[in-house]
Amino acid sequence: MFAADGRETGNGAALGSRAAELPMVELLDAVELRRAGGCGDFCISHRKAGRRQGQADFGAAEAGSKGELRMLRVVGIGPGDADQMTPRALAALRESSVIVGYSAYVELVRPLYPEKEFIATAMRGEEERCRIAVGRAAAGEEVSVICSGDAGVYGMAGLVLTLAARERVDVEVVPGMTAACTGAALLGAPLTHDFAVISLSDLLTPWERIEKRLRCAAEADFVLCLYNPMSRRRTGYLRRACEIAMQFRSPETPCGLARNIGRDGESGEILTLEMLRDANVDMFTTVFIGNSQTRVIGGRMVTPRGYRAEREEG
Repeated sequence: MFAADGRETGNGAALGSRAAELPMVELLDAVELRRAGGCGDFCISHRKAGRRQGQADFGAAEAGSKGELRMLRVVGIGPGDADQMTPRALAALRESSVIVGYSAYVELVRPLYPEKEFIATAMRGEEERCRIAVGRAAAGEEVSVICSGDAGVYGMAGLVLTLAARERVDVEVVPGMTAACTGAALLGAPLTHDFAVISLSDLLTPWERIEKRLRCAAEADFVLCLYNPMSRRRTGYLRRACEIAMQFRSPETPCGLARNIGRDGESGEILTLEMLRDANVDMFTTVFIGNSQTRVIGGRMVTPRGYRAEREEG
């Protein structure tokens, strides 16, 4: 076992308050405008904090004939600490008057922006909160829907885009750091070659389809990154995923567990595929199953990319 050291817990709110006060708009514009030369129709323009012309212009022609589109942002907040949110995400939330999200994520963000209006719904309240957000944006308010990790990786971006298309609402998707990336960094470098991200939750996807995806990815020798590995109701799904993987790779294959990434109690563990089958995990754990080349180097999980130095060391 190893824990992420050097972290100061409990100071996220103070850091977030300072970050929220920074002149982020000017910083973002300066960086983005330097990249804008010769980029054609997708050059950056200063319309709003963190806005990208390429995204806004999807509805520009329609807006010109029928009136201005309203603004709705879907913001990936990463693990939830301000120091792991992107400047663009912080700017988007600062520009919003209403922030909507799952209750646990709202409580992570509320200390950073105590002056904002927050609307929270419980687990499985995704459609309700997205409809509320679209309605408030259509009424003329600046609204953000927050998602942990990245808004487009098992987040609300797809649902918001679907609902917003029925209203006069423009949507900006603001990316964040997903658990595949933050968890991999905690464990070492398990994703430096091809990998597949699969959720073991069968709330919206039939388990038969999840099993097929696991089998195909394992047979193709992808590193596997598993989200939602277990809940109180789904106690045997990780075991089954490991059994499928062991049909195609050694029981000694290096694996990793990243727990409570970016939050109090953050820790990582390296273990074998056979040990992973009986590991104690929860919904705040991200699971990594190595491929046939993954190894443990200096106590860290590493998947070689194929460089000569890696081959010589191997």
